[in-house]
Amino acid sequence: MQDHAAKVLDLRLREVINIHDGTRYGFVSDAIMDLKTGRIRSIVIPGSARLMGFLGRKDDVVIPWEAIRKIGDDIILVDYQPLVPVKDGGK
Repeated sequence: MQDHAAKVLDLRLREVINIHDGTRYGFVSDAIMDLKTGRIRSIVIPGSARLMGFLGRKDDVVIPWEAIRKIGDDIILVDYQPLVPVKDGGK
């Protein structure tokens, strides 16, 4: 059981990049688990700060586990098309 816990924690060290459009979401902050099966349902990336943090943060990005295509040593590649487009620094 400890091995699985370590693997979930290791996700936090990886940057999430969308292979669909090249969006760099940031680093995983949390995972949503199915308590009945013990499987990860989705990963959570915190929303970016607005106006240096004075106006709070944008909504977190929740990416379903099924959208993950590859987990590498330092990145997670996802094929994800959000319902509302995510803006990256006004680009």
